[in-house]
Amino acid sequence: MFYGFDMGGTKIELAVFDEHLKQLWQKRVPTPKDDYQALLQTFTELTLEADQRFNSKGKVGVGIPGIVNAKQGTVFTTNVPAAKHQPLVADLTHCLQRPVRIDNDANCFALSEAWDTEFRQYPTVLGMILGTGVGGGFVVDGKVISGKNGIAGEIGHLNLTTAAANVLTNKVPEIVCGCGKTGCFEGYLSGPGFERIYSCFYHEKLSAVKIIENYYAGDDAAKVHVERYVTVLSMYLGNILTLFDPHLLVIGGGLSQFDEIYRLLPEYLPQYLYGIATLPQIEKARYGDAGGARGAACLNLLD
Repeated sequence: MFYGFDMGGTKIELAVFDEHLKQLWQKRVPTPKDDYQALLQTFTELTLEADQRFNSKGKVGVGIPGIVNAKQGTVFTTNVPAAKHQPLVADLTHCLQRPVRIDNDANCFALSEAWDTEFRQYPTVLGMILGTGVGGGFVVDGKVISGKNGIAGEIGHLNLTTAAANVLTNKVPEIVCGCGKTGCFEGYLSGPGFERIYSCFYHEKLSAVKIIENYYAGDDAAKVHVERYVTVLSMYLGNILTLFDPHLLVIGGGLSQFDEIYRLLPEYLPQYLYGIATLPQIEKARYGDAGGARGAACLNLLD
């Protein structure tokens, strides 16, 4: 059995999968985000409940909203203050009496998609999240590449290029990112960034949902806005795809539900690719909110 935990700021989800990645059971409980011992106890209770239910000592993977320091076994997360800088890997291994693998939730998202039945044919998969932020994960032959510092795939924190800044003209101010830097692509390509660009050009604050509704209704401002956004997204992806050169690009997060992205990218993106490069296969994510726990379970598939 494979146990996948998705730890968030409000809930911890455990999903249990068999060797074919068929989900057999799932449970969500509130995250004790300010009490580390209570957090460990929550993981322990859920794990033991699954063990008893399936008469099995399942392999445990955990996805967290943060970065894992592989050398020290500590985690950095702001959404769950109790776990910040704590040796979560060692402590869970001790509490659960079995090896525990922990990785960034965006990496788990990418891993979940890479292990989709259809997507397994692709040796390299880049998962990109366009949601509250911009993140990603890179999977090679079914295994996440986390890097020396655990930050491989933090693709939202590349700095805005001059060409992209020119598209935005001087109407969109430089944005201070949550990472502390100024001008990260995340501030422009995330869901809030999508709304921010519209507001800066048209002096009206609309939700992404409303902008997209206006686009489908034929509104001229929304149409120009979407074209501008996809242009910046294509410039960004031109660089990202040059770095990773994946066979498959999977897009998740709230904006991934905007189907026009999949129609427009093949038109806009090729001009920003390097040399003889051609587009990878581009697909919408298949597992949505369930992908975090599923991807965490996948951390142990290649043992």
